[in-house]
Amino acid sequence: MTPLETMIRHPYVMAGLGGAIGSVSRALMTDMVARWTGDRFPFGTMVVNVTGALIMGLIAGYGESEPGRLILTSPARAFLMIGILGGYTTFSSFSLQTFLLLEQGNVTGAVLNVLLSVALCLAGVWLGFTLIRALQ
Repeated sequence: MTPLETMIRHPYVMAGLGGAIGSVSRALMTDMVARWTGDRFPFGTMVVNVTGALIMGLIAGYGESEPGRLILTSPARAFLMIGILGGYTTFSSFSLQTFLLLEQGNVTGAVLNVLLSVALCLAGVWLGFTLIRALQ
């Protein structure tokens, strides 16, 4: 196996390559939607999050030959799910994890995941803004 073949089989390398693609895709999609809808509401982000979650569900569903048995290789999953979709939106991962909790019958865990994720992320943004504003 050549060094290049070894490198592209490594999940971290594939996640990084996919992340670049996902990040550029996010910027393009957000810009395209903002041109169409204006910037009074973050429709671009919403479109990115919803389409990312849909694509995550499609890949995760396709990636199982039967429940619990994956047919995608680790580098392929890293490239598609962690890389491209992680660069495009982390909301897709959050949505998949919440869905899986619900599918497993863990309604409490799913609700807690939603509430804590939204509340803590909003708190994190608030804290970041507060710290930066205090330093200015």
